[in-house]
Amino acid sequence: MTIKKTYALQNLGCAACAAKMEKKIGALDGVQACTVNFMTSRLIIEGEEAQLPRIAQEAGRIVRRIEPQASVKL
Repeated sequence: MTIKKTYALQNLGCAACAAKMEKKIGALDGVQACTVNFMTSRLIIEGEEAQLPRIAQEAGRIVRRIEPQASVKL
């Protein structure tokens, strides 16, 4: 089953970085759609419900790799 989940991003400081995050997270296995909204500091992932915990963990690593001070509030 596909579901959509919204996560808060903390300390997101760069719109270009948000675009990079969106592209990399969107390419993860099991992700059907991904949106990173810089203005609202929100990460929206649409994907397989069973895989969402793994996807969220990987998304957190991607966020920190691109912008070390930023994090995903799970």
